[in-house]
Amino acid sequence: MPTTRLPTTALRTAALLVTAALAVTACGSGRAATGAGDTGPSAGRGTVPTTDVVSAVRKDPAAAALLPAAVRARGTLALAAGVGSPPSSTYLPDGTTLAGQDIDFADAVGKVLGLKLTREVAGFEAILPALDSGKYDVGTGNFGVTDERRRTLDFVTYINDGQGFATRQDSPLKKVTSLTRLCGLTVATGAGTTFETTLAENRHRCADAGKRPYDVRTYADPGALWLSLQQGRTDVVMNTINGLRYAVRQQPGLRFLNEFKRLDVGFAFKKGTLLAPAFQAAVNRLKKDGTYDRILAKWGTTASALTTSRISPPEKR
Repeated sequence: MPTTRLPTTALRTAALLVTAALAVTACGSGRAATGAGDTGPSAGRGTVPTTDVVSAVRKDPAAAALLPAAVRARGTLALAAGVGSPPSSTYLPDGTTLAGQDIDFADAVGKVLGLKLTREVAGFEAILPALDSGKYDVGTGNFGVTDERRRTLDFVTYINDGQGFATRQDSPLKKVTSLTRLCGLTVATGAGTTFETTLAENRHRCADAGKRPYDVRTYADPGALWLSLQQGRTDVVMNTINGLRYAVRQQPGLRFLNEFKRLDVGFAFKKGTLLAPAFQAAVNRLKKDGTYDRILAKWGTTASALTTSRISPPEKR
């Protein structure tokens, strides 16, 4: 199993806030199982699934042979983990144990490659620059593969997610087919994310159309983000498709609006990394032995399955 360096109090508190908020506002119990409609086989509504789908994974010598010789000899990798909210990554109620789709995939890949992962929690906005500096070997954080990011980083894909929107049940907003549908509204999103970048780059479209620009409020704390929507301080949330669907299932009075743009999601590496072929082979091995599907079923994200892992594919248009 990977070792984990304890996060800062602020990061741990932020992740616990959103987990607690989902649990407190939930009602009833979830159905067992799969697909986009529920939280996974081990969890009722308002809980985080804890089914073990990784420990049975075994080393694949062929995949491990693709690692650089120095890494094979060392037997360890430094992994930076961005922790936000389920199903991507969160904390269990003990405040230290990490859980999530990103966590399971990284742990499973480490087992396939016969590596010990030394996981350190870091802010999303800090991970990608730290990879370039060599501080970490690999990063996870539901990182969407964009053409902008591909210029300075390499990725190995493991799921397909993307950008979407959610709002309150009483909102007149029905669907966001263009960002101009947000004109005049206050949009909540995560700090240092592709959503913040997308909103900033396109804010001019409202003025171009003769409308009042939308206001963007960013949050490092997912709990504060959802509270802002519940309390009416923001009108709509832009976030990951999977994260939005998970959150609105747990919180009464909210609804998922629509998918806006699909993006492949991948492990992130410094540009020119020699680790990519081994990670790609490991993900494809997990698909072959059924672990891949078990991870997605656990987190209720089977609609995010990829046919095959790829290295730094072009951004989906």
